[in-house]
Amino acid sequence: MTDLAGAVWRTSSRSNDQGLCVEVADNLARTVGVVAVRDSKNPTGPMLTVTRSRWAAFVEATRSGRFRV
Repeated sequence: MTDLAGAVWRTSSRSNDQGLCVEVADNLARTVGVVAVRDSKNPTGPMLTVTRSRWAAFVEATRSGRFRV
């Protein structure tokens, strides 16, 4: 299990008042090697961790419009 004690969480600029609320802790990418994601409405709930490279690929795919809602 990855130690997320040093996580600094920030809310996505795309979060809104309609229940789409995501927080990301990307400060761990250099020290622990992961990016953590969680639901900001449930900060003590489950978290997803991905490698730096997987996160970068996800962000790039999102920016390019691959995951349109």
